[in-house]
Amino acid sequence: LQKHKILIVGGGFGGVKTALELQDNDEVEITLLSDHDDFRYYPTFYHTATGGLKAQSSIPLHEILDDRVSRVLATAASIDRANKTLKTTDGKTFSYDILVLALGTVTNYFGINGLAEYSYSIKSLEEIKRFKEHLHNQLASEHKPDLRYIIVGAGPTGIELAGALPAYVRKIMLNHGIRHRAVRIELIEAAPRLLPRSNKAVSRAVRRRLRKLGVHIRLKQAVQGQDADSLIINGEPLKSRTVVWTAGMANNPFFKANGFTLDPRGKVAVDGYLQAEPGIFVLGDNAATVYSGLAQTALADAALVSNNIVRGLRSEPLEIYKPKQPVSVIPVGAEWAAVEWGKLHFSGKLGWLLRSAADWIGYHDLQPWWKASEQWLTEFGSQEECITCMVAVQKRPADIIQ
Repeated sequence: LQKHKILIVGGGFGGVKTALELQDNDEVEITLLSDHDDFRYYPTFYHTATGGLKAQSSIPLHEILDDRVSRVLATAASIDRANKTLKTTDGKTFSYDILVLALGTVTNYFGINGLAEYSYSIKSLEEIKRFKEHLHNQLASEHKPDLRYIIVGAGPTGIELAGALPAYVRKIMLNHGIRHRAVRIELIEAAPRLLPRSNKAVSRAVRRRLRKLGVHIRLKQAVQGQDADSLIINGEPLKSRTVVWTAGMANNPFFKANGFTLDPRGKVAVDGYLQAEPGIFVLGDNAATVYSGLAQTALADAALVSNNIVRGLRSEPLEIYKPKQPVSVIPVGAEWAAVEWGKLHFSGKLGWLLRSAADWIGYHDLQPWWKASEQWLTEFGSQEECITCMVAVQKRPADIIQ
């Protein structure tokens, strides 16, 4: 019996969940094409960027998917709709009967001069490594913090990083034996308030929390450029060599390059079954759906798409897509998070406990409970590649005893 070829492009929440849901089906032959060989758990990237374990944010794909899924390390370049083939940037060609596209987003600098060259990002593990190396090297060489640590963008990623960064910089200073100095963290947002897509009460609670942590907030501020030593805001240069850009994301350029119909946000127009075209499903961050851009949405999309693929193979009616508002839980510093659950919103330690539980559920969506529990426990560990910091951490208990 000839199996149906399912080609899944993207190793994030949507792609991996789709493969996981289909891998037990004997009617299909699955290939997962991704530009990295691990699954990256983006909700904890801010923590990995501020001293958390890399393992907290990364799971090897072979630990999630079994050998029934062929895993290919490559980047998609183009599709031939007539022949149902996809070509990668290294010239390989893959055929498919059904194509699932879940490529994720790319950083958008909006054409602002200097940002791509001089700013930092925590969008990938490679970018996190570069950012951390900069923090450590700057403190080690100058023996004092930067004049300003600037985070641009007050969405969830910017908020989470701003909440964790003050304590992390102080920790690095302690490890390097640097005399205590005030650390200035500035959060810049073009909109009139933090978390512009969230409830105003949540925005106010987060703002109070950030101020308590010592974060300086600048609203209605437009970034106009950056050079090696400063960021230009509304015509004013702010001296800083540590600018983290979290303000803009754009759809993967693959879709525009391959002639997909896009909405005004640049996301792919899909039908009620998450199909961009017959036999081509687009999900997660790439699809023009109401709650696109969130991990929970990508997981829900994948569940629907995998179910509809099976239904289609059996000539059964397909299930209609019904958007469901995800629960938003945003941690801001240690043991505090803001929660927006429909019309319900609250913050504090209870929110932090809910976020911790949500992370376990997120891991469990992709792993058995015992593996999910092991992965979840990595949230309580720390990791540094800086030799000075590693030595300082090893010596600190003895120093305290003395």
